[in-house]
Amino acid sequence: MASKIVANRLHHTAYVSKDLEKTRAFYEDVIGLPLMATYCEKDILFGKERTYCHCFFELADGGALAFFQFATPEDQALFGPTMPESPFHHIALHVDKDGQAELEQRIAAAGIQPPNTYVLEHGYCRSVYVTDPNGMVLEFTCDDERALDNRVDSDRRASAHAELARWLSGDHHNNNPFRAEHHA
Repeated sequence: MASKIVANRLHHTAYVSKDLEKTRAFYEDVIGLPLMATYCEKDILFGKERTYCHCFFELADGGALAFFQFATPEDQALFGPTMPESPFHHIALHVDKDGQAELEQRIAAAGIQPPNTYVLEHGYCRSVYVTDPNGMVLEFTCDDERALDNRVDSDRRASAHAELARWLSGDHHNNNPFRAEHHA
């Protein structure tokens, strides 16, 4: 019996970053994924108040790659284990032929070389792999094109860089208007 798939698309992935500014520079400046939102938050998580920053880098379909950084070294160590050193632990992103060629040029221009980048021909797709500053492997896969919806909250887009800079400078107040405890 077939059932309806209720998940529409990937909303976001989430990983802990070693350094949000290096992560931002890689994803935005090298790869070309714009920083679309920066949420600076404080929550009671796993029995303790924790302060963190959560950045989202936009994909063409409205999904995102997201990264956390914690304000304290203890929380960073607890929640930020190193990435497995395996090419089988990766994120695969769909790109068209022109986009894949552009990414290969950007990766080369950034000075990223093997073993931190390589190409595999799978038959059903061609994949360009690159390792990010956190040790995570990204795969950019070129196969059939898809129509992608690109809708983004314009207020978050407009404030994303300022919010990241504010959080990185030590101002860790909550800027999430969707939470009851939001304080400007």
